[in-house]
Formats: sequence, structure tokens, C-alpha cells
Amino acid sequence: MDCPDPSALVAFYLDLLGGELLWQNADSAGAQVPGATLVAQRVTPYIPPTWPGTSIVHLDLSAGPYLDKPTARALSLGAIEVHPQPDPRWRVLLDPAGHPFCITTVT
Repeated sequence: MDCPDPSALVAFYLDLLGGELLWQNADSAGAQVPGATLVAQRVTPYIPPTWPGTSIVHLDLSAGPYLDKPTARALSLGAIEVHPQPDPRWRVLLDPAGHPFCITTVT
């Protein structure tokens, strides 16, 4: 995932999802999270994707039957909720680098 600060972006996803930091340096960071390996890389200048619009990465994170508590947790860690929300089964959020991701009841 392109970003201005790889360590900060990987830290966000580790806080949100749990997992293990694989490496970090000035230009990239990697983490093993449940079900995926995430790699963030520094890009200068970084231009975040726009919502709605096209993004290179879009994660859908299953939250079981509940959206409110996982959404609140993501927001407390630095995510931003977008408006309007396109479907009641998803909460579309932006991570600290501006990448859209969804918390969903759909598995």
C-alpha cells in the first residue's frame, strides 16, 4: 500500500487487526495479520485515493453480525468514516493514509 509513512500505516493495521510486525525501515514496513500480509511503502509525493473513486487496495474486513463496535474501534485508532454510506451491511472507512476499507457483516 502506497503511503507517506509506512511504519504508521502498518501500526494502524496491527492495532486494528492484531498480528505480527515482519519488518520496518524508512521506506517500507510489513505485517502478518490474520488472513493476509500487508506491506506499506513510502511514496513521495503521496497522493491519497479519493472516495468514491478508484483505489488500488480496498480491504473488506468481516465483523460478524455487528458493525458498531468494530467501527468505533477503527475510528478510535485514526480511521475516518465516509459519507454517504452506500449499503447498511458495510461501513466504509479511510485508513490514516486515505485508503478505503470496509467493515462488513458479509462473510
